[in-house]
Amino acid sequence: MRRRRQESRWIHRWSRWLVAGIALIGALGTGYLTIAKLTGGGACPTEGCDRVLSSPWGTVFGQPLTLFGFLAYGTMLVMAVAPLLVNADQNKTLRQKLETSTWPLMFMLASAMLVFSGYLMTVLAFELQTACPYCIGSALFALSMFVIILLGNRWDDLGQIAFIGLIVGVVTIVATLAIYAPISAGDSPSADVAGQAGPPITTASGPAEVALANHLNDIGATMYGAWWCPHCHDQKQLFGAEATQTFNYVECAEDGQNPQPDLCRAKPEITGFPTWEINGEFYSGTQSLARLAELSGYTGPTNFQR
Repeated sequence: MRRRRQESRWIHRWSRWLVAGIALIGALGTGYLTIAKLTGGGACPTEGCDRVLSSPWGTVFGQPLTLFGFLAYGTMLVMAVAPLLVNADQNKTLRQKLETSTWPLMFMLASAMLVFSGYLMTVLAFELQTACPYCIGSALFALSMFVIILLGNRWDDLGQIAFIGLIVGVVTIVATLAIYAPISAGDSPSADVAGQAGPPITTASGPAEVALANHLNDIGATMYGAWWCPHCHDQKQLFGAEATQTFNYVECAEDGQNPQPDLCRAKPEITGFPTWEINGEFYSGTQSLARLAELSGYTGPTNFQR
């Protein structure tokens, strides 16, 4: 019994520091992914993460999902450390007030994050059918913070806390389902065709883009990509909607439209997407149109729009 009381005192003493540490790591991770996504950099080193971030579930209100994760972790970090920054000897009243007011808020935020993470894990398992280390790690962070907050404070009324957690959970799942309702209803761009197509190409092609695409098609150049790959989408955006339909494109994702995964696997030079095959040479990553013109020996107009 004495040992149990000692363990209880230990978790009470360090709970805020533990939550703050987890929240800090989560904020750094989601912050990095958000910056990489917004700047067009390679956000994820694995296929699963790239696929998740570029899927319809990876964007909320036009912004990367990771941005909202960063805000949630940042808020949790501030609430966890706020009372610790107040000197208890000099301002005991303020510190007690902050501790009393932030514990319920931390519990509510942790509950919401846990429920939302559970929803995303369901999407990973049954919709995207892939694994994303960052997503799984974030879900474990949410679970850890929830448990630490639940055990790390001396709650006066556990029944009331359970009721609050239930209400927050219901509100969170209802709001989440409402936000992602268009996806579930089949309003995504590729819902009415066989296989996934990825985001639509929203840019227009100019004469130079069309001429380059025709040239690439004439010499047998091929772009290998995957519908979920944001860098493949960036490459197509450079060409524009019309030109993209002209050059040879091979879909390497098994659940994409007209997929040819065996052809992609048969070429060991393809180590990432997109990969261009031009005159027997392979070039990985998004290429500028000027670079593609140089690599392919294109001599037509070069006043590319992008």
